[in-house]
Amino acid sequence: MVLNEELAYIAGFLDGDGCVMAQLVRRKDYIYGYQVRTSIVFYQHQRNREILHWLKSRLKIGYIRHRNDGMAEYTIVGLREVDGILKILLPYLRLKKRLAEQVIKLAKAHPEKMTPKKLVRLSKLVDDTAKFNYSKKRTNTSDRVRLYLEKANLIPVETDLPCI
Repeated sequence: MVLNEELAYIAGFLDGDGCVMAQLVRRKDYIYGYQVRTSIVFYQHQRNREILHWLKSRLKIGYIRHRNDGMAEYTIVGLREVDGILKILLPYLRLKKRLAEQVIKLAKAHPEKMTPKKLVRLSKLVDDTAKFNYSKKRTNTSDRVRLYLEKANLIPVETDLPCI
């Protein structure tokens, strides 16, 4: 059981040295071509990696990776996993509170059975989370997902022409 003051500390750590992400990942092995992925990442220089091991021991999920640039990352990936962690940290978050709320909303909206229409709707929620992060390389957007699905004839092409 994680104590409230530990949750507050972890939330502060996430606010300062962490990242909450929702991404659209191109997957050729997926029927609709894209996966919605959520993740939480805590960053720290490798000389301070013990704090990441402590975080993992408290949250009991995820993995730690040591990068070649001297940094270490503690990463939690998955809709259910990220949703669960964000829900327990939400009362203590400050800087990333609205982003966490958006990712929780995204997880709640994720359907049991995906359809092209549901994927487009979900990808728009992913777009909504992007305004909270500073990614310069983001190319997978709801527009790109919709275009892919249209080209694959999985959803009809939408036009602005009025029906007569």
